[in-house]
Amino acid sequence: MTDLHLFLLAITPLALLIFFILGLKLAVHYSVLITLVMTGFIASYYFGLSLTALTAASLYGATKGLWPIVIVIFAAIYGYNLMLQNGSMAVIKQALAAISDDKRIQVLIIAWGFGGFLEAVAGYGTAVAIPVGILIALGIAPLKAAVVSLIANSVPTAFGAVGIPVIMLAEQTGLEVQQLSTHIILQLAAFNILLPFVLVAIIGGGIGAIRGVFMITLLCGVASLVPQYLVAHYLGAELPAFAGSLGGLITTIFLARRQKKGAISDGVALPQLLKASIVYLFTFVFIILCSPLFPAIKQRLGSVMSVIDFPFSATDTLQLHIEWLTTPGVLILLAALIGARIQGSQPKQMVELFFSTLFQLRKSIVAILAIVAMATVMDKSGMITIIATTLVSVTGIGYVFISPVIGALGTFVTGSDTNANVLFGKLQATAAHQLGIDPYALSAANTAGATGGKMISPQSIAIAVSASKLDHLSGDIMSTTLKYCLLYITMLGLGIGLFYTL
Repeated sequence: MTDLHLFLLAITPLALLIFFILGLKLAVHYSVLITLVMTGFIASYYFGLSLTALTAASLYGATKGLWPIVIVIFAAIYGYNLMLQNGSMAVIKQALAAISDDKRIQVLIIAWGFGGFLEAVAGYGTAVAIPVGILIALGIAPLKAAVVSLIANSVPTAFGAVGIPVIMLAEQTGLEVQQLSTHIILQLAAFNILLPFVLVAIIGGGIGAIRGVFMITLLCGVASLVPQYLVAHYLGAELPAFAGSLGGLITTIFLARRQKKGAISDGVALPQLLKASIVYLFTFVFIILCSPLFPAIKQRLGSVMSVIDFPFSATDTLQLHIEWLTTPGVLILLAALIGARIQGSQPKQMVELFFSTLFQLRKSIVAILAIVAMATVMDKSGMITIIATTLVSVTGIGYVFISPVIGALGTFVTGSDTNANVLFGKLQATAAHQLGIDPYALSAANTAGATGGKMISPQSIAIAVSASKLDHLSGDIMSTTLKYCLLYITMLGLGIGLFYTL
C-alpha cells in the first residue's frame, strides 16, 4: 500500500466526522460514536491493530475522557445550575450590570471579564449564553450581543475550564504542563490586548468608538495578560484563565467606577455579592491550595490515587493515573456543594439537580468519551504519525504557518478546545519533531488556533442563537464572526510561522 493510500485512510476518520456534523447535520454524539466504530475498523483492518490492542486503546481513551474531562465539565455546570436555582447568579448579573451605563465599558466587563471568568470555571457555553443575555437586557442589540460574546469567548478557552484543554494536550504529547502553558500565553499575548479594542469597536459602531475609552480598554487587556502569564509560567494550566479574567474584570470595574464617580448600585451590597460568588471563591481557593504553591498539601492529597492498567500487547500496557482528591473536577464539585449550601440550597434540591445535570449533559458525556477513545485509537494505530509525516513532507517548513489552522479545524468540528487538543495534539508534536522544531511551539499553536475556531463552532453559534433568540439570524451571526475568525487565525499563523522559522 502506497504512502498516499495510507494517508487517505488515516484522515478518513476526521473527514467522516466533519461530514457527519457539517454535511449530514448529525448530532455530535452520534457523529463521534459512528466515527469511532469506523476508526476501529480502519485501525484493525488496514493498520494491523489487534482486537486486544483496539479494545485497550478504546477503553483507555474513554476512561481518560471520563477522568478528568467529564468530571470537570459536570462539576462546573452543576455548580452553575445550583447558583441559578438559589438566585446567586441573578445577584452577580445585577452587580455587573450596575457598574457603568457606557455600553463600551459594559461589554468589557460582561463579555470579556465576566465571560472569561465563566469560561475559566465552567466553560461549556456558559461564557457565551450568560453574557449574551445580560448585554441584551442592558439594551444592546441582540446581533451585536451575540457577536461580541462569541469573539470574547476565544482567548479564554485555551485554559478553560480549569486548564483541562492544556492538561489533556500535555497528556497527549508527553510535554510538561507549565512550559506548554507559557508557550500558549506568549502566542496569544497580542490577542489579549487587541480583542478588547475589537469588542469596543463592534459595540460602538466603528474604530472611532475607542475614543474616550482607549486607556480603560488598553489596561483591561494588559490586566488580563500579565496575571495569565505569571500564573501559567509559575503554576501551570489550572488558573491562568481565572487570573486573567479577574485581572481584567477588577481593573475595568475600578476604572469605570472612578470614571462614573459612583458605587455599585441597585442594592447589591458587598456581603450579598460575596455570598453570591462563594462557589467561585471556594473553587479558586481549593485549586490554589492543591497547586504547586502548597507542595505539602498537593503531595499529601495527590497520594490518594489509583492506577488502572489496560493491557495493550504482550509487552505494552497503557496506564491511567487517577488522582481522586486533587483533580480539578473534584475540587470544583466540593466548592459547589459547600458554597451552594451556604447560599441556601436545600439537600433535596441539590440531589435532584445533581441528577438533572447528569441528564442535561448525557449527550456531551457520550461525545467526549467517544472522541477521546477515537483519538487514542488513531494515535496507537499510527494514523496520526502518518498524517503528520505526509503534511510535513508536502508543506515542509510551511507547515508551521498552518499549524494553528489544524487546531481551529478541531474546535470548529467538535466545539471544544479540549477535543481539538485530543484530536490533533499528538499530530502537532509529531510534526514538530520531524521538522526539527520545538514540539512545545506547535503543540501550543494547536491550542492557540483552537481558540479562534471557537468563535465559529456550530455549537457556540447554536448557544448564542438560543441566548439571543435570533434563530432566523444564525447565518448572519456565523458570517459576521467568520470574518474576525479568519483574521485571527491568519495573524496567529503568520506570527507563529515567522517567529519559529526566521
